[in-house]
Amino acid sequence: MRSENGTTAVAVLALPRAYALDVSIATHVFGRHPDYRVFVCGAHDPGAAEGTGAADGTGGGTAAGTGGGPPYAGVAAEIRPTHPLAGAEDADVVVVPGYEDPQLPVPGEYLRALRAAVERGARVVAVCTGVFALAAGGLLKGKSATTHWRHTGQLRALYPEIDVVENRLFVEDGTFLTSAGGGAGIDACLHIVQTDFGAAVADGVAKEVVFSTVRGSDEPQYADVPTPPRESLRATREWVLENIGSAITVQRMADHSLLSRRTFNRRFARETGMPPMRWVARQRILHARRLLEASDWSVERIAAAAGFGTAANFRTVFRREVGVTPTAYRASYGPAAGPASQGVTP
Repeated sequence: MRSENGTTAVAVLALPRAYALDVSIATHVFGRHPDYRVFVCGAHDPGAAEGTGAADGTGGGTAAGTGGGPPYAGVAAEIRPTHPLAGAEDADVVVVPGYEDPQLPVPGEYLRALRAAVERGARVVAVCTGVFALAAGGLLKGKSATTHWRHTGQLRALYPEIDVVENRLFVEDGTFLTSAGGGAGIDACLHIVQTDFGAAVADGVAKEVVFSTVRGSDEPQYADVPTPPRESLRATREWVLENIGSAITVQRMADHSLLSRRTFNRRFARETGMPPMRWVARQRILHARRLLEASDWSVERIAAAAGFGTAANFRTVFRREVGVTPTAYRASYGPAAGPASQGVTP
């Protein structure tokens, strides 16, 4: 559903008993950029969704939208669709929020809207238990997907044809993006923004929604053991970012933290969910993306500034990690790409 001014239509599919938090996450994140037009779709006579939040014990709350169909029960708040389900069929991005009981059957009209959107080539983001709706519609056969850690076993048992990935913030497989609950829904939506407009714009949106940073898909949903603040390696990570163009090694980081290499490796992985050098590699890529977006530096200069050494090595690593060459990335997201890739609505 592209409007005349070329904005990207984002439909949030308000399933019966949907988590109002997941609905609001999508509207809040995409609503921060002027090139997205976000709206909430639902059945105007939502069969299984009788009552209101206050009446059925879930409590009142702010409606996620105004106008359109009558309000019906969400979890923790009342949800009011702004558009009928047909709006989702024509959208460019469809967000499926989590809902309360993933074992309950999904109303047929919602599945038909999802299938129609997928057939048109829409990207689909499922937050938390929203993945069960995609699975019920037969849309994830042979694909990788994730969900909140409490539900991964249930998803695997009900849908063995899906490759269920555990302890990941989100998983992208083709046009499908599935995520864990809560904050991971923000990560998934920000990933769409980053794909469309680049790292700098996604960072700006993250700041607008008071989210610490844009996190990658391979970060874990949870850490096995919480790290006391007094043991935090934040100072060492900040030192790495300040010296990202230099030769960073595990030993240099361990020396900076005043820890043995073995203790540093263990503690770093516990805090970040990944080995030290994988984290460094990610920061190099992110720094390079920002330079490609905001500067007119040569590829050789960016390669040196981000710590890749030679331009040839930079091109190889960047293409492997991002999927395009540095030059192609700059053409899409750099200063010459136009104002559409820069704006964030306050």
